Amino acid sequence: MDDRTRLRADFIARAGWSDAKESLLAGDASFRKYFRLGRRGDSAVVMDAPPPQEDVRPFVRIGRHLIGLGLSAPEILAVDAEHGFLLLEDLGDDTFARVLERGGDEATLYARATDVLVALQAAPNHGLLPDVEAYTGEALIEAAILLPEWYLAAATGHETPAEELDAYRAAWRRCLAALPAGEETLLLRDYHKDNLLWLPERPGVRTCGLLDFQDAQRGHPSYDLVSLIEDARRDVSPAVYDACLARYIAHTGLDAADFRTGFALMAAQRHARVIGLFVRLWKRDGKPTYLHHLPRVWRLFERALQHEALTPLRCWVDRLLPAPLRRVGAS
Repeated sequence: MDDRTRLRADFIARAGWSDAKESLLAGDASFRKYFRLGRRGDSAVVMDAPPPQEDVRPFVRIGRHLIGLGLSAPEILAVDAEHGFLLLEDLGDDTFARVLERGGDEATLYARATDVLVALQAAPNHGLLPDVEAYTGEALIEAAILLPEWYLAAATGHETPAEELDAYRAAWRRCLAALPAGEETLLLRDYHKDNLLWLPERPGVRTCGLLDFQDAQRGHPSYDLVSLIEDARRDVSPAVYDACLARYIAHTGLDAADFRTGFALMAAQRHARVIGLFVRLWKRDGKPTYLHHLPRVWRLFERALQHEALTPLRCWVDRLLPAPLRRVGAS
């Protein structure tokens, strides 16, 4: 038994689950791992998030906040923040991804997930908590810098010159200057089929269970909808895509033209970041499995770039990353 396993066993015992059977449930692109505990028809989930790479406190804070807003985040049953362990309510295995694979109704699933975002927008102060960091302005640009730093470097075989990084940032600043003014909302940041659970026994928006929200920030209300319907890992049908976009605009009462401009900007930012992130996972972390999604993300990125607000960035991309260089990871 290694030190981490011993610490987890101690946490489980202190939480009153020493008699439970443990099985590895999942890992993800971070350092976190998840284990299911089972005993006599009852179950719970252990999040193993080793410090200093991970910090469970944001998950606890945001999770309890979401529950307070009437949403289905897992209940926090026990906390050991010092060693990076949480005991969580077990919301089951029915992620949207698995339900869709079994033939679940795409329109129903995505409508419910959209309704959660509407509920956040309608919540007091748009669901925001004090001191939640902003995912706006320079923070958006620095997150999107992964495109030139990692993807462009991989595509050309050499490090991206500093002057081109500066030009990229300048293009983004010009693009974001076109973002219509509006109130910010709570962003869950990784809002897609793999982090949403189908809980049909629960009413209303609570049918959509929430996972992986520890990186929540505040920003443009379109960001999580982009994450949902412009999923890097799955093609959403055009009919469902259009229905979710229309549903959100209609139910929030936001200005449609302004929202769509913000949507295009957030889409371009997210896809630029993800394209670079997937290459970084390959080159730095030895995780090439994400590469086969790159052609999809490039298609989504190129579509977003067609919006007039993205003209400065489109010019940079066309100059530095012409079509032949957009095929890293393509089969």
